[in-house]
Amino acid sequence: MSNPPLRTLLVANRGEIALRVLRTARRMGIRTVAIFTEADRTAPHVRAADRAIAVPSYLDIDAVVTAAGAAGADAIHPGYGFLSERAPFARAVQEAGIVLVGPPAAVMDAMGRKDAAREIAVAAGIPVVPRGEDAGYPVLVKAAAGGGGKGMRIVRAAQEYDEAMAAARREALSAFGDDTMLVERYVEHGRHIEVQIMADAHGGVVHLHERDCSSQRRHQKVIEEAPAPTISPETRELVTSSAVALAKHVGYRNAGTVEFLVDDDTGHAYFLEMNTRLQVEHPVTEAITGLDLVELQLRIAAGEPLPIAQSDVTATGHAIEARVYAEDSFHGFLPQAGVASIVRWPAGVRVDQALDPGQVVSTSFDPMLGKIIAHGADREAARRSLLDALDDTAILGLTTNTGFLRALVASAEFRDALIDTAWLDRNALEEPGVDVPRVIAGWANAALAADADRGPFRADGWRSGADPAPTVVELDRTVIVDRAGGRVDDYAVREILFEDAVLTLEVDGTARSGIVDVRAHRTELAYQGQRFVFARPDIFGDQVAAAGDGVVTAPMPGTVIDVRVVNGDHVDAGQVMLVLEAMKMELALKAPFAGTVGGLTAAVGTKVALGAVLVQVGAATDAVDDAAGAAAAGPIIAG
Repeated sequence: MSNPPLRTLLVANRGEIALRVLRTARRMGIRTVAIFTEADRTAPHVRAADRAIAVPSYLDIDAVVTAAGAAGADAIHPGYGFLSERAPFARAVQEAGIVLVGPPAAVMDAMGRKDAAREIAVAAGIPVVPRGEDAGYPVLVKAAAGGGGKGMRIVRAAQEYDEAMAAARREALSAFGDDTMLVERYVEHGRHIEVQIMADAHGGVVHLHERDCSSQRRHQKVIEEAPAPTISPETRELVTSSAVALAKHVGYRNAGTVEFLVDDDTGHAYFLEMNTRLQVEHPVTEAITGLDLVELQLRIAAGEPLPIAQSDVTATGHAIEARVYAEDSFHGFLPQAGVASIVRWPAGVRVDQALDPGQVVSTSFDPMLGKIIAHGADREAARRSLLDALDDTAILGLTTNTGFLRALVASAEFRDALIDTAWLDRNALEEPGVDVPRVIAGWANAALAADADRGPFRADGWRSGADPAPTVVELDRTVIVDRAGGRVDDYAVREILFEDAVLTLEVDGTARSGIVDVRAHRTELAYQGQRFVFARPDIFGDQVAAAGDGVVTAPMPGTVIDVRVVNGDHVDAGQVMLVLEAMKMELALKAPFAGTVGGLTAAVGTKVALGAVLVQVGAATDAVDDAAGAAAAGPIIAG
């Protein structure tokens, strides 16, 4: 039986996915309602909706359902994350007489948990990963109640098991409210292949082809693409037909994704889990099929049959999506926070984002800031388009992974589709060099010095054109800029364009562009996506602790969730002293060398800023030699 047409839709989410859903609903003539917490009062999704209602938390089921009732909403779209896969939420929505844009609560109960979904897949005749206890080490321990890489650890030896299991349980309980764990054999060289399905309430189920999400760090997706570039026609048929069969077996409804692990060494494909919601990476499917997945969701929620048959679903070209995170990817993928000063997204590609200049980015929410999606006639065309787009992306004020994404997409391994799910855990991408960014920053400072009355860059078309004497610029070191002679230190430089914070120079014959923000005591620059910060040494130098002093600082903003030492304790080199948590990621801080604990100020529950001093280890007399080597690199970090 059909539901009445949707008139008012409440979007129970925030950020880019809220904007994405609002966009389609508006096009369909549906009135939109947003929810927000106090921290999001002026957020982009609040401004984009027809009406916005405050809630104490995006996870507060009663508050969200009450807001929907107060707004007269016919339906609630949960987006992804937050309440999107919570069966109690689905039941509360149904009991309130509101339509959930998603599967019924009973299906969430069955498929939303990895342990239950595994048994259903077995019953449906779909291959699953062997149980860990039956296969020996290495094994993967993972949360039964959630996904997104949270509550997951690889265990390679029996002595690692207890610590890994305890950490995964804590993470799972924090993220999903459930610390039930699964243990499965860990596939060393696997491809993460997932199939997008759509199912209506009339028995219709179609797949919208597959995606490859193998580019992951710490089990969290970084780059996704469609179609999968490496699987055989036989494997493609297996995973797509299995996904449809599983959806029919459980009476699925609305959008869902069935995930598989394909073993590169054997070619075998195993069922992993089913995500009972729209996926972050749905845009790549939209790009190759030409379908609006949110529109299909809303039509199914209104009781309409699928407007397409399987034979109508075609795939054209190739699409690749890159997730932009607030994290320091070249230094342990640590979460970052700050105030975005300059935000530039690329043109010519699809960008789903919700970040404005001046917006505060905290560790209270998921670190994803946006997604950049490139579509081309083939994979290489899409890759080159994405590479150009990442070059044109700049976020200043906080560190993001944009430069890391650019390096990954530019790599020969990504170009040749050689990256499996553990590649980023086994390999380190080279951090971008600082020489060219320093040249651009130096030239920008010299140009400003020559026209100081104009102030920092303005969007008025100004470009410097004087012939000044050589200028001494203090960045992270002294730089000599001779604009008249066309040199910065030993580099030959010619200015091509200087406009609206974009400085393009010819450096030793090659055009180089950066987006620059010059302040009194530091210069920030985005070059090939990477953020560079040049601080004046005389301003900041005295704040840097001497190497080997035993001071352990917070390598990311977050919350102390475990303290394992007290002042006066003796610790061994590498012993865990504290554990930080931010954005559902745990980080253990270890003693840099053997010694005695002192100056401990942190307690469980303490919120700490990036760089905050947490504890100090005084070197033991017999540990001086250890300190010389271990402490030179600062705190030992294990995530």
